[in-house]
Amino acid sequence: MRAAGRLGSGAALWLLLAAQAVAAIEPISVGIAIGAASVITGYLSYRDLYCRFAECCGKQRPLNATALKLDLKEKLFGQHLAAEVILKALTGFRSNDNPKKPLTLSLHGWAGTGKNFVSQIVAENLHAKGLKSNFVHLFVSTLHFPHEQHIKLYQDQLQTWIRGNVSACASSVFIFDEMDKLHPGLIDAIKPFLDYYEQVDGVSYRKAIFIFLSNAGGDLITKTALEFWRAGRRREDIQLKDLEHALSVGVFNNKHSGLWRSGLIYKRLIDYFIPFLPLEYTHVKMCVRAEMKARGSAIDEDVVTRVAEEMTFYPKGEKIYSDRGCKTVQSRLDFQ
Repeated sequence: MRAAGRLGSGAALWLLLAAQAVAAIEPISVGIAIGAASVITGYLSYRDLYCRFAECCGKQRPLNATALKLDLKEKLFGQHLAAEVILKALTGFRSNDNPKKPLTLSLHGWAGTGKNFVSQIVAENLHAKGLKSNFVHLFVSTLHFPHEQHIKLYQDQLQTWIRGNVSACASSVFIFDEMDKLHPGLIDAIKPFLDYYEQVDGVSYRKAIFIFLSNAGGDLITKTALEFWRAGRRREDIQLKDLEHALSVGVFNNKHSGLWRSGLIYKRLIDYFIPFLPLEYTHVKMCVRAEMKARGSAIDEDVVTRVAEEMTFYPKGEKIYSDRGCKTVQSRLDFQ
């Protein structure tokens, strides 16, 4: 029996690999091979076996809220607001079997404060392969939408791309980086997908997630953080209500924002405007330690201090916040 079991498993794997090899030529062969493998093993369904060796979307990959919370706590520094709101938003959204609209988050703050890093953490907690997943899609404004004269073409392409990918996987994730460099009006092409519609042209977008990353609003966030600091209040006392409304209004009226006068804001389709606070000296040191740990290096506090002190800080008088956040930590550590 054991020999037969080993033979069955080996044959199943061989058939699956053969199926993958011919998939580009004849997709039907995949079904035949996997079906045969299922018969040989006697207990795995077509989908179960296929998903053991290839990425599958599934109805909904369960969100491990505890793991997400731990990732945010251990990997994201100085961003109590972002960690709190993202955990709350994702947990609530993914625990709802029938959301009324896609989850839409807009992340704001200066470069190096953790926006891209958070989008990576979110992707990894939603899909096993993270940013490399077939169900996570990253758009970079300056790369994918460079020419203002082609806005209509980009809008059509964007709609087609999102429609096709959500049709293939309802829980797809779409990340738009450099929103502050996006041509105004372009993003409104996806407005119907973010609205409270049960379906749009036969496709439901309600389980998808859209994340916008932008430097726009960084000045408003820094202004509020400075006011708290000068008043002797802790940065951890800053609450979402202290910034969210000002952020939404400021971005809406900012001509250098991809959300300038956007219907996404006007129709209140963005669920959360999430501020990323400017990072202080102590947070930069945390970033250096984390990078050293990621490289498998022993933590050398002399090196940590040296890298942190090479950074420049603002405002000119107080020198509280790193002007690049943690963005150049990796490159500076290379030269130590």
